[in-house]
Amino acid sequence: MTATPPRLAILGMGKMGREVEGLARERRVDVVARLDVGEIADRNGALAALAGADVAVEFTAPDAAVANIDLCLDAGCPVVVGTTGWYDQLDAVRARVAAKKGALLHAPNFSVGVALLTALSERAGALLAGLDGFDLHITETHHAAKKDAPSGTALLLKSALDAGGHDVPITSIRTGQVPGRHEVCIDGAYEQVLLVHEARSRRVFADGALTAALWLRGRTGVFTMKDVLSLEGS
Repeated sequence: MTATPPRLAILGMGKMGREVEGLARERRVDVVARLDVGEIADRNGALAALAGADVAVEFTAPDAAVANIDLCLDAGCPVVVGTTGWYDQLDAVRARVAAKKGALLHAPNFSVGVALLTALSERAGALLAGLDGFDLHITETHHAAKKDAPSGTALLLKSALDAGGHDVPITSIRTGQVPGRHEVCIDGAYEQVLLVHEARSRRVFADGALTAALWLRGRTGVFTMKDVLSLEGS
């Protein structure tokens, strides 16, 4: 007996939404709803479309993300959110997810490499705690159309490095078509350590988002990529 393919809804049909759709079709995931701005605005139609999905992936804009999460919660559809720039509302969203007994997975970056970079940065920050003579700095570069700066990933790295009580400034660069580059610099008087992650293609984010979506099915609560990858810490 052939298993039923997972049913996926996509909110936001920009570059990332189209990447997720293409990868889903390659992996025989059934894309049952493609909701862009116009379709999302039709709330009743959007609710009906989401009700037919096992899980949704959301890549839209910072000012739309929270409303889109609420839409998915009302439809009873678990949602993976790749949009950044809304995390100041995360506590309120967590409360709504709990009240609805829903499922949310949020991440500023879905690549395995960034998860490893974050873990390494957290360890480096802890090791440098109490040591004098080292400055820390993050430089992040993204395509010119990216709306939030610093990026959500840069803020995640800053939080990881702050574990050691360091001041960590961030430099944000927006230029061209760069998918994403993050550099953690640990600079001393006579030496320098660089931790760098460079995305070669947006497909790395689509791959991680799709992996997260398949993982999220059947779960309730609020999760991050640390849960998907079984990395220790929170």
